[in-house]
Amino acid sequence: MSPYTGSMPPAWTPPAPGPRAPEPEDELVVRPFMLTGGRTRPLHDGLRIETLLHASPAALSAPLRFESRRIVELCQAPMSIADLAVALGVPLGVIRVIVADLVTDGYVRIEEQLGELPIALIERIRDRVRAL
Repeated sequence: MSPYTGSMPPAWTPPAPGPRAPEPEDELVVRPFMLTGGRTRPLHDGLRIETLLHASPAALSAPLRFESRRIVELCQAPMSIADLAVALGVPLGVIRVIVADLVTDGYVRIEEQLGELPIALIERIRDRVRAL
């Protein structure tokens, strides 16, 4: 016995065209190697993700472009490399290369770094990660 009683199942019809959701490839994408001039290693080594950076107000008048200019603007108050990567939406390795250039050129300076992280700070980070 057929599940259809003498009639054919309805034919499939495509959905009506409507507003199209933007595709990821529709957005303008700049490849990371374009931001760093093809370099993958920073000129100034030893920049960790928690390294705090600070730019002087005079660096705002420097002839910087794009991400470098934005980093100098954001670093008017001390900011870590990880925070810069999030703020700019750029991979961490790219930020390290750009920041190393800015440090070498004297536009950004490194705040005093801790040799090793204190146990209390490590525990606080662990607790916040667990809370996520």
